[in-house]
Amino acid sequence: MPRPITLFTGQWADLPLAELAPLAKQMGYDGLELACWGDHFDVQAALSDDGYVQEKRALLEQHGLQCVAISNHLVGQAVCDPIDERHKSIVPAHVWGDGDPEGVRGRAAREIIDTGRAARKFGVSVVNGFTGSSIWHSLYAFPPTDQAFWDRGFADFAARWTPILDAFEAEGVNFALEVHPTEIAFDIATARRALEAVRHHPRFGFNFDPSHLGYQHVDYIRFLHTFAGRIFHAHMKDVWWGHGTGEVGVFGGHASFGDHRRYWDFRSVGRGDINFEEVIVALNDIGYDGPLSVEWEDSRMDRVHGATESAAFLRRLDFPASNVAFDAAFAKEEQPGGAQETPAS
Repeated sequence: MPRPITLFTGQWADLPLAELAPLAKQMGYDGLELACWGDHFDVQAALSDDGYVQEKRALLEQHGLQCVAISNHLVGQAVCDPIDERHKSIVPAHVWGDGDPEGVRGRAAREIIDTGRAARKFGVSVVNGFTGSSIWHSLYAFPPTDQAFWDRGFADFAARWTPILDAFEAEGVNFALEVHPTEIAFDIATARRALEAVRHHPRFGFNFDPSHLGYQHVDYIRFLHTFAGRIFHAHMKDVWWGHGTGEVGVFGGHASFGDHRRYWDFRSVGRGDINFEEVIVALNDIGYDGPLSVEWEDSRMDRVHGATESAAFLRRLDFPASNVAFDAAFAKEEQPGGAQETPAS
């Protein structure tokens, strides 16, 4: 069977899950990837209350929806980041606490560990998210930045995330980093370096999202083949690039999404420059059989219209992988005694 089409609920957190679930089914989705914000999935409630987990599952089942992954991008961002006032708006109050940066990072790490425990209790084996980065701000190497500076950033990532990954190992849950600008890994080279930093920990892999690679001119199909055994989840999100007025470059010009001047912007699935036909073929090539999870973002379009067309687009495009070579029918069959049967001409 083709892969399930799911909807990541992060951009829909303003809607209660009880409203979003029937809407998602109406829009054509097979399931939801629940975000750990809004009222969609509360990590601490899941750990402390067995009834909470049962109620969430019952709500999904009522609407014929599945869930195989949860996502905690917002808290994960605070694990390695230099903390500023922006983080207060994205992390739970108990993670922010008094706002002391190292305290926030430590509490964020513990919350991600709890997210792995809650995922296991909820019956899912993948947590998607961000890691944050202590060195993203040094992306453009001026003042002059040497490799030792960046090495320390990857060492900081490893020191903070290895205990988290060990805790995930104890739960049998994978962490899938969404490779993304502002994270420790944002392209193929840094993803490889991040893997090396955590010594190829078996619980560390990637949530593939071609949109964050495409506008950087990173080969997103090569990414899939490079990390074939580490693709734990896949986001379907589109982007276009090479547009705008020429006033704003790839770094964004401090212009908001949807600004007509931008060189790149996110688009509804199928309306941007990502070649999803190649993505589906590559996912089949590497044996990925998980969900295609739509992360819908398009500032110019009504989201219900966009999410509906995205589900339909992927359903038309996806196909199950073959379990037989197409030319096997032409193979000569070996007969008893070593003779071979020649196909009729």
